[in-house]
Amino acid sequence: MNQPDEFYIGWEAKAAPGVGKTVRKTVVVVLALALLAPILLAVSQRMIGVSVFEWGTHKTFSGILQVQPYPHLLVPRPGKADGLPRFSTYYLVAPWKFGLDRETIGPLHGKSVTLKGTLIYRDNQTMIETKAEWIQAAEKTSATTPPLPSTSLGTQTLVGEIVDSKCFLGVMNPGQLTPHRACAIRCISGGVPPVLLVRQTNGPAFYFLLVSRDGKPVNKEVLDLVAEPVEITGAVERQGELLILRANPATYRRVKR
Repeated sequence: MNQPDEFYIGWEAKAAPGVGKTVRKTVVVVLALALLAPILLAVSQRMIGVSVFEWGTHKTFSGILQVQPYPHLLVPRPGKADGLPRFSTYYLVAPWKFGLDRETIGPLHGKSVTLKGTLIYRDNQTMIETKAEWIQAAEKTSATTPPLPSTSLGTQTLVGEIVDSKCFLGVMNPGQLTPHRACAIRCISGGVPPVLLVRQTNGPAFYFLLVSRDGKPVNKEVLDLVAEPVEITGAVERQGELLILRANPATYRRVKR
């Protein structure tokens, strides 16, 4: 003889055995999903990386000022370099969303200077936020140091994202991809050096300073491609710690994500 089907009666103090068993299983599954969902969501997020902006802390730096292609400071390494470049290279930018005015600091190009500023850094890239009036020629110096020699690394095709170096290195985190596009455009248009960020599946990212084929800044020419995947073919060279990519911005190509 077939057993009658069970059904739920709201005013009963206890549910039928079959109904109660089903409800208990459902509650356990829902609770398990509620506990696992936040964990799975957190694990699936992209790591934004460690970057630092020492806001409010001013330090003093000494080195050789270079204006081309973008302002940077060459700081001599103490003691023996042990195979490393003789100088550490620090990008130089102005406060807010601006690069340093190269014409203003031009007379100090190649000279030993002292300056005060705030450190910004990420990975092996370092930047100083400073002001033109905070850069002073070192005492008893008149000689001009020539630019560091460049080593050609050949013509390469690279795929990466154009970022504004100031925000990405530490002022904003994450300073990349579409959510940061509007800010990056303002920074690069204000003179902050544009950098091609090339990520590796295994290993550290590479940073390529973008210049034209004749080594000139390309801030205005790259604005339409900021924060998007791009492919660039050009001549790569190493200048001390800097990797420089020379290419005509008109040849940059968007690629699909």
